[in-house]
Amino acid sequence: MGVLVVSLNPAIDAEWRVAEARWEEKNLIESERRWAGGKGINVARWLRHLGSPPRLLLPLGGERGRELTRGLKEQGLAASAIPVKESSRINVVVTTAEGRQIRFNQPGPRLSGVEWRAILRETKRLLPKISCIIFSGSLPRGLPANAYAAMIRLAHRAGVKAVLDCDGPALRAGVKARPLLVKPNLYELGQWAGRELKSETEIVRTAGRMASATGGWVLVSRGHEGAVLVPAEGHTVWFARPPRLQPVSTVGAGDALLAAAVTQIEEGADPREWLRWGVATGAAATQSTGGRLPKRALVRELAAGVTLRMGRK
Repeated sequence: MGVLVVSLNPAIDAEWRVAEARWEEKNLIESERRWAGGKGINVARWLRHLGSPPRLLLPLGGERGRELTRGLKEQGLAASAIPVKESSRINVVVTTAEGRQIRFNQPGPRLSGVEWRAILRETKRLLPKISCIIFSGSLPRGLPANAYAAMIRLAHRAGVKAVLDCDGPALRAGVKARPLLVKPNLYELGQWAGRELKSETEIVRTAGRMASATGGWVLVSRGHEGAVLVPAEGHTVWFARPPRLQPVSTVGAGDALLAAAVTQIEEGADPREWLRWGVATGAAATQSTGGRLPKRALVRELAAGVTLRMGRK
């Protein structure tokens, strides 16, 4: 048994490096890198790096879809690709010499009803072969907001653990389908709540409401402050903070955190270890440029330095 990562809106990630970003002026691109990306592929890349080789399920179309296919093969990522008529997207990260970043994401292809049904058929075919399914990233145009929710219900019927990492209407609908684990960041959790969350108390209470709605766990990523893990049952919550680091890039750090947490879930570890290794891996991800992975020894080193503390709902 293994892990299936569903990435319904994969992308070519491109990083443009510039000396500085100047509005209403020409900006010289000093270098460009491109790699197979988007949240789901980032999660799969980290799962493989951590020793849990996954399978990806993703729609691919056009020249960018072919570029993505080549990139996945180069990285040794197994994939079930659903061909779609419209082209896959490209996301651009602009990085200045100071290390500041701004990101531009395309909405992606518009999928037809026929293409969506093909994705569902392939999901049903793969479910008996896996123990966990991760739904990661935005939905492409043409799919209903409850697309992930429908797939989570398929997973429940097959006895497969479901993990959700998305935002907006897809998150709201997906929570109602009761996945085992939801991983919002602070912005996404506030989006779900309908307000900005300004205090730790608000974060814990809101995550607690989400956990109660799912009957499972909510893992809230908090950037350099680490993460908090909130269960539906009981009153104990856990906070984790990584050692202080100067980030090289924050692209994909949340995806690394999620991959490490799922790896621990699959190994039957205590939930505190989901949190510890998730935070350590997310921190390690910030020490490499986008699309590149640090040595696993760095993850182990950082895990030893993660600070855990207990809190109450």
